[in-house]
Amino acid sequence: MIELKETSVTSLSENVTTAVYTVSGMTCGHCVKSVTEEVGAIDGVQNVDVVLETGKVTVTSVAPLTAGAVEAAVDEAGYTLVH
Repeated sequence: MIELKETSVTSLSENVTTAVYTVSGMTCGHCVKSVTEEVGAIDGVQNVDVVLETGKVTVTSVAPLTAGAVEAAVDEAGYTLVH
């Protein structure tokens, strides 16, 4: 079961949104790279910052992302979004 935890969403301007998610299952730099690449491939994503130690994934995009898009990207990378 994939769970989503969107801890915060901040509108930085009319066109830029930042959301913070928590991902479980990452254990190394390769994990971080996989999540960064998959989430970064979502249309509209400008930046992805992953902190391995906490599992926090901060996503900056030109518009709010759907939970399903982020969930699918993390799943494709082989990890789990946490509620």
